Amino acid sequence: MEKSKSIAGIVGPTLTVMVFSEMRLWNPTLYDTQIVPLIYLNGVLLFVAGLSIVKSHNIWRYGWQTLITVVGYSAIVLGLFRMFFPQIQKAGFKNNNYISIVEIAFILIGIFLMFKAYFPQRNSL
Repeated sequence: MEKSKSIAGIVGPTLTVMVFSEMRLWNPTLYDTQIVPLIYLNGVLLFVAGLSIVKSHNIWRYGWQTLITVVGYSAIVLGLFRMFFPQIQKAGFKNNNYISIVEIAFILIGIFLMFKAYFPQRNSL
């Protein structure tokens, strides 16, 4: 449990701030002039971060800890996609509702992980 809280304390804030800062609502011109090598570099960083999470926290049991593993595998898949198909990713930066829904979901996951990491759990009587 302590390992999960420790990783959630890093993944939660990072996921929340990273996704929120990339949202079109907050930063509408961020992706207007993206270049393919930058998308590739982002993919490498996501892949390494996801691999690090999965290597140190590959837990598949009923509970919130599994969410950390899912975030790690999601980062691996997104990183691989951005590394192998950066042109498709560049074309996919257009403003659509699907991307916004996914971004909001990731922000909520990040907030949930922060809550689990930084707020003590109450003991049941």
